[in-house]
Amino acid sequence: AEWRVIAVGVVAFMAVQGVGAYLVAHRFGASHHEGLRRAALFAQGGEFAFVLYAAALAAGLFDARLASIMSAIVIASMALAPLVAMAHKRLTPPPKESREGVEEAANLAGRVLIIGFGRFAQMASQPLLARGVDVSLIETDVDMIRAAARFGFKVYYGDGTRLDVLRASGAGRAEAILVCVDKPEAADRIAALAKAEFPQAKLFVRAYDRGHVLRLIKTGVDYQIRETMESALQFSGAVLRELGVNEFDIAETIEEVRDRDAQCLEIEIAGGIEAGKSLIRGNLATPQPAPLTVPSRGARALNEEAKEAIEEGA
Repeated sequence: AEWRVIAVGVVAFMAVQGVGAYLVAHRFGASHHEGLRRAALFAQGGEFAFVLYAAALAAGLFDARLASIMSAIVIASMALAPLVAMAHKRLTPPPKESREGVEEAANLAGRVLIIGFGRFAQMASQPLLARGVDVSLIETDVDMIRAAARFGFKVYYGDGTRLDVLRASGAGRAEAILVCVDKPEAADRIAALAKAEFPQAKLFVRAYDRGHVLRLIKTGVDYQIRETMESALQFSGAVLRELGVNEFDIAETIEEVRDRDAQCLEIEIAGGIEAGKSLIRGNLATPQPAPLTVPSRGARALNEEAKEAIEEGA
């Protein structure tokens, strides 16, 4: 039966395609895992096969039966390709991240421990290093660790959400712990661990947004700051300067915004994230209540009790 020929042909065709793709990938330096991924992606046939089969049929190299079988094999391989890719993704474990040349945190003893060394921590570390403060740095992104090394930083591999890693990183001896990771959930976990296990260290945390700030305040961190707040205020100050506002007024305005924001946070701590919205300036017109209108006629009592109340008020 033709379907048996087609079934065997599909398996053979996809196997040959996959092996070929794997060998080419391996020849050009791809890892075993990457070679398998490419084999799964390139095991299918392509539309150009139909052009070749049609040309072969026209030239008399194929008969109509063989051309139909070959076309069916290619179509079936194209239909099965997404399933093969899904099976590869599900059945093949992801490759282990290479940590070659990267040291894990162990027996660190800096006065300050910085957890996470992305764009925020890189800038936050500069004043500390300028004053000669002994700083220990840990990060989970291996590529970031290697990139930092090219710029003169010694960053150790360590997951700050793990208590054993925090201890190995010197959190028990640090005077200050700076949580500078970019994921709020990880920052919350680290802050809770540090607050409970290392009370001798002051806890400074990078916050993502207002909701994150409120969570950190409830955790009891010593200092938190939204990652974009000060840069946004300085940015706005530069705009005011360009618009002709004098330096004194710019400084006063920015300080007033800080004060309102602090008041807003205090209200939100007690009443929730929307409790302080009345202190936030928006660009929509705020409706003004109409003044009370004095009645043109005097009050008229509807019963004896009302009459007595009117007379007492008069």
